[in-house]
Amino acid sequence: MTYEREIIASILKLTANGPVQKELVRKDARVNAQLLDTSLERLVESGLLNQHHNLVETSSSQRVSMAVQAVKLGADLEKVCKFLKWTEFEGIAAQTFQANRFRVLRNFRFKHSEKRWEIDVIGCYEPLIVCVDCKHWQRHLGAATLVKVVQAQLERTKAFADSLQSYYQKIRIAEWKTAKIVPLVLSLVPGAFKFHNNVPIVPVLQLQDFINGLPLEVDSLTYFRKKLVNFEQKLTDYTKVR
Repeated sequence: MTYEREIIASILKLTANGPVQKELVRKDARVNAQLLDTSLERLVESGLLNQHHNLVETSSSQRVSMAVQAVKLGADLEKVCKFLKWTEFEGIAAQTFQANRFRVLRNFRFKHSEKRWEIDVIGCYEPLIVCVDCKHWQRHLGAATLVKVVQAQLERTKAFADSLQSYYQKIRIAEWKTAKIVPLVLSLVPGAFKFHNNVPIVPVLQLQDFINGLPLEVDSLTYFRKKLVNFEQKLTDYTKVR
């Protein structure tokens, strides 16, 4: 339904900073009052929206779910993401991994070499651990800037891999035999190139395709490998691939 897709997009845009008058949504979506009321009732019943009299309100989790719903109805994902805050964009990444049976950790903080690190999203599905840096960019970035972003994520992922012994219980991989730890940069729009040092730079619109192909393509990417020896609480390093 095109009109419902436009209504959701308008709600996402207008409620970014809090509740908004229903009439403003109607004007922005360019629909009549009857269509708006029908869509709002459906969204409220689905738990995607809160409505109090003439005010429309959304929480962060609802906004991510609404963005996913808009895409299901045919909305352009990049356009939808422009209406989301950085943390909400991060939520789309988490939901996509969860929908593909990955266990997800968000804003994972850890220490390594006397330095504090943080990874936006970590997706775990044996034997893969994907470390995602979410870049909510509204425009194309130059090659030099993109190289710096990739290098920073590669360093961050290596630090995570090197400190995995201290955190494997927290991320619940104690029963795994091996882990392939993959750095990934997730962008809103395509960058100057798709890979740097075999680290993928994936537009959010293509994240599902990336996940679909990852089991077969992981060996062509840069990753770090860890092996759990005899299921004991000890990890042995393997050489970094590529």
